[in-house]
Amino acid sequence: MGVAAACSVSAATPVAARAASANVAALQIALAGAGLSPGPVDGISGPQTQTALQRFQARRHLLVDGIAGAQTRRALGRRGRPALGHRPMRLGTRGWDVAALQFLLRVRGYGSGGLDGGFGPGTLAAVQRFQQAAGLTVDGIAGPSTLAALRRLQVTPTPTATASGPVRFLRPVSVAFTDGFGYPGGRRHTGLDYPLPYGAPVAATGVGVVAFAGWNSGGYGNLVVVRHRLGFETWYAHLSSITTSVGASVSGGTVIGHVGSTGHSTGPHLHFEVRQFGTPIDPVPYLLTASAARNVPVAGGAAAPCRPNADARQTQDTDPLVARIDRCP
Repeated sequence: MGVAAACSVSAATPVAARAASANVAALQIALAGAGLSPGPVDGISGPQTQTALQRFQARRHLLVDGIAGAQTRRALGRRGRPALGHRPMRLGTRGWDVAALQFLLRVRGYGSGGLDGGFGPGTLAAVQRFQQAAGLTVDGIAGPSTLAALRRLQVTPTPTATASGPVRFLRPVSVAFTDGFGYPGGRRHTGLDYPLPYGAPVAATGVGVVAFAGWNSGGYGNLVVVRHRLGFETWYAHLSSITTSVGASVSGGTVIGHVGSTGHSTGPHLHFEVRQFGTPIDPVPYLLTASAARNVPVAGGAAAPCRPNADARQTQDTDPLVARIDRCP
């Protein structure tokens, strides 16, 4: 993980954010709503979030300290309040707490259809799906019991998308994946891991526009995100190098980077995700037989010396802490 910025989201004593946090995600959503760009909403206070926060503080003539304290939260208006847990959230409520709720739902596998701080029909449906899966009263109100369950329980997501839609993707590479989507080994994994030699080319899996191309401090390392139609995105993580840029148009087979082991990775491989409206979904039903790399030569063998784990942060979308760079568990 990259060096975390000292970015507090508490209205009281500021503390550094060192792991994925719903409050940091709420800050990222608030900054995006203010017209700034904190990077992907990942709940990690990295350099992009820090820069966006400091720009906001400078714009509002606040102390530019990179800390989202009480004054900064007030300056964010309704996007900066109230704190998560200060009120039950229901259809029609808006604010910082709703944005944090949406992030918690997303990392549990219950996407709300957007991360915007507004409790609309999508968030209502996501809350109800989670409540049902967690054995709670299904009332669509995110009160203390629902928040407590979101913070502690791992429940199997109710599918929110099926493979019957019109969107399909080429397979990212021509080799078989090792770790799959879901709970391999009892831990949450949000994509597919493909073992490949260091430097092997990585190609986009379909027509789209590059939405992010750079460093992700939350464990993905060098990351490219391609935005497709109907709310779909594909994510390509742990790259050794990136050969595209934000705003670039791509199609199936366009080389966007090369395989690496950046971020929290135990060896060279591609971590590939498909997301719809920000929620990771199983890529397999959406993959065609053909490979995006069918015309891209890959030198050397395709197999890694041992099965890699993609990430090492102890959050809901990563691998266990036993994974370390250059050592397989």
